[in-house]
Amino acid sequence: MTGHHHGRLVATPWPGLVASITDSSRSFPRHWHDEFGIGVVERGGHRSASGRGRVTAGPGDVITTNPGEVHDGEALGTQPRRWCIVYLDPAVLASWLDEIGVARPADFELAQPVIRDRVLAAHLARLVDRLAAADDVLASEESLAAVIGRVAQCHGSRAVAPAADANVARVRERLAGDPLTTPTLAALAAEAGISRFQLLRSFSRAYGLPPHAWLMQWRAAQARRQVAGGSALADAAAACGFADQSHMTRAFVRFFGFTPGALRAASAR
Repeated sequence: MTGHHHGRLVATPWPGLVASITDSSRSFPRHWHDEFGIGVVERGGHRSASGRGRVTAGPGDVITTNPGEVHDGEALGTQPRRWCIVYLDPAVLASWLDEIGVARPADFELAQPVIRDRVLAAHLARLVDRLAAADDVLASEESLAAVIGRVAQCHGSRAVAPAADANVARVRERLAGDPLTTPTLAALAAEAGISRFQLLRSFSRAYGLPPHAWLMQWRAAQARRQVAGGSALADAAAACGFADQSHMTRAFVRFFGFTPGALRAASAR
């Protein structure tokens, strides 16, 4: 991954919520986050895959991802694009939605990967500005409430779990249950009772990535959660199947655009 890239993680007063400001011409491979992501493009153009196909976004557009939604990202043209985004743990968002009175907040998802809503974009920009300036908690919390209230009012829908063949789902459960081990494709196919080619097609169709790429992303996502929760970087790397801390750092930069150390510092606030 080459090209101009400058990313800054912004600490927040609350566990389960972090923000970032990124100015980058880099392309990011397909990956997902365990959190909801809600951001706004400030400059340049952005194109990405999403759960609803390829989408593009320009200045003033709100960009979103749901937990587990596979996406990538690249600049439109040769100029860098700049965006800011907040990541919310599903439990954090659910607690706010429960206060608002949204029915079944655990089933909530963001309806569109690109939203054209000037009011929401302004709320997001103000929230990240206040967080970056280390403004007082009350002001930041009011901006966060404005963002979530607007999202809940105008841009939510009920999540529908993707259908997956039971045998293919069992393969994913095996990968997730033992991230320290990398089984062979033949062993996974035998467990599913289908050929290796059938497994590749079925797994990618159900989960957006082939098995090995899915496992690498799963390791990165679990390590991100452990680091944000306060685990030592070396411990998180070992627990999530990385060869060493440097291996984990490369995965973070490739998938997320920031280092584990930066996340640890932002989460410690």
